[in-house]
Amino acid sequence: MGSDASTQNAISSPSSSSSSILTNYPLISALVAFAIAQSIKFFTSWYKERRWDVKQLVGSGGMPSSHSATVTALAMAIGFQEGFGGSLFAAAFILASVVMYDATGVRLQAGRQAEVLNQIVYELPSEHPLAESRPLRELLGHTPPQVIAGGLLGVATAVIGRLIVLATDQR
Repeated sequence: MGSDASTQNAISSPSSSSSSILTNYPLISALVAFAIAQSIKFFTSWYKERRWDVKQLVGSGGMPSSHSATVTALAMAIGFQEGFGGSLFAAAFILASVVMYDATGVRLQAGRQAEVLNQIVYELPSEHPLAESRPLRELLGHTPPQVIAGGLLGVATAVIGRLIVLATDQR
């Protein structure tokens, strides 16, 4: 009988009852944080270069880290909704930590290696078979300040989202 009661509680819990994807607060928080971070890059790029670069809306690298903003908003929203002591928050927290570590580690170093390789290829004589190869993408990772800024943006997005959820629940 204990399992029937726990199953019934899980089915009728607020987090799993007849919710639609349009009211999924953690998902919306993550998507909004991503959109804000990418928009900041888009407008910053225009401000610096005085030209619109549509690639900034979907590209990686730059300030702030949209990867960090997304996973931090997701983890915080899950914590607010499900509790910070649960296994779902723990999984989201570890995911966020791995993504942010990877952004400043592996992906940053891969981008720096791409810069060096592009320079080497650029300096090759024109008759070399690799002289006409496409350049490698250099903006792959993030510096620690870019990751921190993305993380703070994610936290702010989740907090504001939580305040909106609380305000709409009290009506």
